[in-house]
Amino acid sequence: MIRVLVVDDHPVVRAGMVALLGELDDVEVVGEAGNGAEALALAPRLSPDVVLMDLRMPVMDGADATARLRDLPDAPQVLVLTTYDTDADIVRAVESGARGYLLKDTPPDVLADAIRRAALGETVLASPVAARLAERLRAPARSELTPRELEVLRAVARGLSNAEVGRELYIGEATVKTHLLRIFAKLEVTDRTAAVTAAYGQGLITL
Repeated sequence: MIRVLVVDDHPVVRAGMVALLGELDDVEVVGEAGNGAEALALAPRLSPDVVLMDLRMPVMDGADATARLRDLPDAPQVLVLTTYDTDADIVRAVESGARGYLLKDTPPDVLADAIRRAALGETVLASPVAARLAERLRAPARSELTPRELEVLRAVARGLSNAEVGRELYIGEATVKTHLLRIFAKLEVTDRTAAVTAAYGQGLITL
């Protein structure tokens, strides 16, 4: 039997998953959790083989929970099941150690097969997710700026001074300078104008 822990913050969705998996002869739902923190508390006691994990949840989201679950002794395989297929969500989940990534419109038979494959340690990706990952690998590498660095860069692109950026973002001028130095290093430039030009060229900010 494949022991499964179902993690989703929507009780109706969670109940539906439990009912669906209950019809499978080789799967046993050993527990339910409403967020990542609850999953972390339950996993050591329930010893699931597979954790069926939603992504966007309160308290602790699915990506953070996945990373922590993968650090446990006898770590379970994590199969993400979510409605979100943005690049950021996919990359966070994969980098956190998820064995697979499926969308909630996945047919029941495909989900059942994915759980079996994940339990064996195989990678399982929904077709749209696999396509996005392949496209990302083919695309030119983009500099990874943090959300705050992007805010600073957008403000600079509007012509604001460091002091004006600081007032707008409620941070000190010294902090603005620190963010800019990190931006310069990541974009491999030496000044504000070059940083803005590089960011436009990489699609990090738009007109």
